[in-house]
Amino acid sequence: MTDPQATQETHQHRLAVVGAGVMGTNITALALGHGVDVTLVDVDEQVLATARRTIRQKLKHAQLLETLPADRPQGTLSTSTSLAETSDATTVVEAVVEIAEVKQKVLTEVSGLVAPGTLLISNTSCIPIDEMAGWVARGDELVGVHFMNPAYLIKMVEVIRGGATSDATMTAVTALLAALGRTALVVNDAPGFVINRLLHPLINRAAMLVQEGVASAETVDGLLEGCLGHTTGPLRTADLIGIDNLVDSLRVLHDRTGDPECDPCELMLRKVRDGHHGRKTGRGFFEYR
Repeated sequence: MTDPQATQETHQHRLAVVGAGVMGTNITALALGHGVDVTLVDVDEQVLATARRTIRQKLKHAQLLETLPADRPQGTLSTSTSLAETSDATTVVEAVVEIAEVKQKVLTEVSGLVAPGTLLISNTSCIPIDEMAGWVARGDELVGVHFMNPAYLIKMVEVIRGGATSDATMTAVTALLAALGRTALVVNDAPGFVINRLLHPLINRAAMLVQEGVASAETVDGLLEGCLGHTTGPLRTADLIGIDNLVDSLRVLHDRTGDPECDPCELMLRKVRDGHHGRKTGRGFFEYR
């Protein structure tokens, strides 16, 4: 049976997601599965074609696992190569690569297109919200929301409040996340925030142990899973995130903190050069068929 109140709540939101990569498709699937209409924007039509197939697969997977509400119809997906299609959204989620220049270009353009009061969310992995607030017309309307991968399965999200983020923006993002069935924990702004300030150096160190011949990837992950209770070891997690994305994020952390643990190790750099980016390419620290 359809829940009229839940349906009404989700219909209050019109989401635009910019970036049709791993996280963009995850966030889109999550929103569609909760009855929210989504416009997915990417500069590459081929990427969008792949994303449409990927999103269908993710929705089927989520339905099999019964992680989406059964009491409301799915939202409608539209795709575009033009940022102009974000102009009538109530919320815009930036989910492009973790490269400051790319994020700046997208956020600056989007903030000039949308109406005042539009919620601007960055799914940034490591770049501080205060830094990005200077790129938009209204920095008080920008907030960080770090969805975990896969977003349609993991209910906890990390919300990053920047120094300029207003109370109204925090109220709006809380309402959106509630409509998406997510639980938010709010942290203060800093490079990498909490999750990735801890996780990314751990993955980098795990890769260094493999590089140095201390243990295989299977052994490193097996020890952290079996002895420390990690659901997924650090190197399988790296493959899920995308090793290329991790290298970008580690560079952001290293540049902004000076922490040597965040300087990407040679093994990770070599995998990126060789095109072994993880699950999405079929090979990373492990092979996928």
